[in-house]
Amino acid sequence: MEFTRLVAERYSCKKFGTEKVDAAKLNTILEAGRLAPTAKNAQEQRVYVVQSEEGLAKIDSVTPCRYGAPTCLVVAFDKNHTFTYPGEKKNSGVEDAAIVATHLLLAAANEGVDSCWINFFDPDKLAKALGLPENEEIVMLLDLGHAAEGVAPLPNHNSRKPLSETVAYL
Repeated sequence: MEFTRLVAERYSCKKFGTEKVDAAKLNTILEAGRLAPTAKNAQEQRVYVVQSEEGLAKIDSVTPCRYGAPTCLVVAFDKNHTFTYPGEKKNSGVEDAAIVATHLLLAAANEGVDSCWINFFDPDKLAKALGLPENEEIVMLLDLGHAAEGVAPLPNHNSRKPLSETVAYL
């Protein structure tokens, strides 16, 4: 799909059908995340594919926002392999994981797979429930699947501020 159209039409799906994500499409989506840029090419991202009833139930125990998606990606990063920026106040972990997640989200749209970026959860509780290593920090969840019948973007989906309100030339 043409990129400008893809970013304009992609929306956060709030109700999924039961159809599983095709394995080849899922692999394409995951590959897009693998190819995302990271600071100093550290590639500290960790992406967990959750599709089992048990795993999805663990996600449901910490958030009401899975919306019935048959696949959920848990995007995390290894805190021991980040790049620390000058000033020592922040590192690349969250930003790199967010870039990876954005690649996953856009690749899903390109593959005809609906998604929803989820950050309404306690990352420590989810990490414990999933048994993730202590050196990893969860940044977000990405619901993946196909929209249930009749689902559409929210009414305000196409409402955007003009560039003059969000961009400044210095």
